[in-house]
Amino acid sequence: MDTDAVHLFVRAADLRNISRAGRDLGLAPAAASAKLAKLERSLQTELLHRSTRRVSLSVDGAAFLPFARELLAQASAGRAAIGLGTADPVGTVRFTAPSTFAQRYIAPVLPVFLDRFPSLSLDLHLSDARFDLIDGSFDLALRTAQAEDAGFHGRRLCAEHYVLCAAPAYLERHGHPTDPAALSRHRLIGYRGLPALPLTRNGQPVGVFDAVRDGCRVVLDDGDSARQLTLAGAGISVQSTWNVADALASAALVEVLPDCTLASDAALWLVYPKSHVLSAKVRVLIDFLMSEIGDYPPW
Repeated sequence: MDTDAVHLFVRAADLRNISRAGRDLGLAPAAASAKLAKLERSLQTELLHRSTRRVSLSVDGAAFLPFARELLAQASAGRAAIGLGTADPVGTVRFTAPSTFAQRYIAPVLPVFLDRFPSLSLDLHLSDARFDLIDGSFDLALRTAQAEDAGFHGRRLCAEHYVLCAAPAYLERHGHPTDPAALSRHRLIGYRGLPALPLTRNGQPVGVFDAVRDGCRVVLDDGDSARQLTLAGAGISVQSTWNVADALASAALVEVLPDCTLASDAALWLVYPKSHVLSAKVRVLIDFLMSEIGDYPPW
């Protein structure tokens, strides 16, 4: 298969414009159209719908797109394995990460990354919703997981620790719970998708924090909103330490049941599908995030 034609198809799919894709790859509009038509004939299907106003993916084109990206990544890795290609990674990295974490810790350091790798671009999808890596054609994702998913390769960025906390104003009105059983009598803020977490004291189990089971007043799926609600005095919530370290340090939030630990083996992982090779562009982003956040995270 002509990898140049596949590259042109991927670029045209991203831009929804064949002429612009062709220009990016040094091709005249007529040559770009001819190359794409030849690729479609070889595949015996139409990949792109063309009209005078717009270009869109066909059903077959949408199905072929993630495999086309993988083919290009494999070709790039193969060239790198035998010493071909440039030392400076090129292309676009499609990266998805939880929006709250990205806003606080990833976005502030990306200018350094872009300066360091001027031939790389970033296509960022930042949301606390989990995107499917294969269907979304993502090169890399930041995931919170109890353990490394068997379907992915990846590197452990750092541990994920949780803490129970509330605003001082809330605790003044409703009192400080002194044991886990008292939590069920408080206003709880639940984060959708967070599993029930065992509570231990001096290494011994003393209960389980399950905001949904214990009757949370609010349940939501956005980490920053959960933090803001807690700061505003809406109730007690479980927060990742990376999300509230500054608020705890300034006493804007207070740890609840400080002699108890929320037991979890969760961690933040940088992952990519096992079916994908680790291309140079993805490897440098992983290495960069590991160096900026990794073993000694800023929080």
